[in-house]
Amino acid sequence: MPKRAVEEPLELKEACVRAAHEVIAEHGIEKLSLREVARHLGVSHQAPYRHYPSRDHLLAEVMRRCFEAFANDLDQRERSDDPIVELNSLGRRYLTYAVAHPLEYRLMFGTPWPEPAAHPDLVRDAVHAFDVLRSVLRRIYGEKAASKQQVDLHAMFIWSTMHGMASITDSNVMDCLQLAPKVAGQASDHVMQMVELALLSAGRRN
Repeated sequence: MPKRAVEEPLELKEACVRAAHEVIAEHGIEKLSLREVARHLGVSHQAPYRHYPSRDHLLAEVMRRCFEAFANDLDQRERSDDPIVELNSLGRRYLTYAVAHPLEYRLMFGTPWPEPAAHPDLVRDAVHAFDVLRSVLRRIYGEKAASKQQVDLHAMFIWSTMHGMASITDSNVMDCLQLAPKVAGQASDHVMQMVELALLSAGRRN
């Protein structure tokens, strides 16, 4: 890959983010460093420090953009007057995004975070992505009926379930389990149906 000379400060800031993403894609998160980003760009090894005081600051920005794009994608879900139908649409967007963007998905949910208190923008965009799910759950249970704790617990249940499905899909494990015919193709739909049944059952108990 040819080196790219970068001269303008604002261009350098953006170029560092893109180069960091490329370094991670090519060599893994372990190889990310400001020196490696500088080498990738063909600039002085001190140049990235003009905008990013440390590797963690640059990584936080890369991860923040992943969450921002993820939330924007979830916002494109099919809307419905029935919140259960919309939840199903949200689940499909989640799984589709995970399959289409495996690197970004692993950066969001499989990478140790930089110190959150030092990177409020990353926290803000991650919370926004989670709030997409919370908003649908509030519609299911009603703004007044559902406590914040209940919504968050249900959100964690759904997220962990969908994350598990996304992680399994990202691997080839289903190809090796001698599953019954059509199970692999039906698994995602079945998981979302079971989530729906669990939520409806919880609603009847409350």
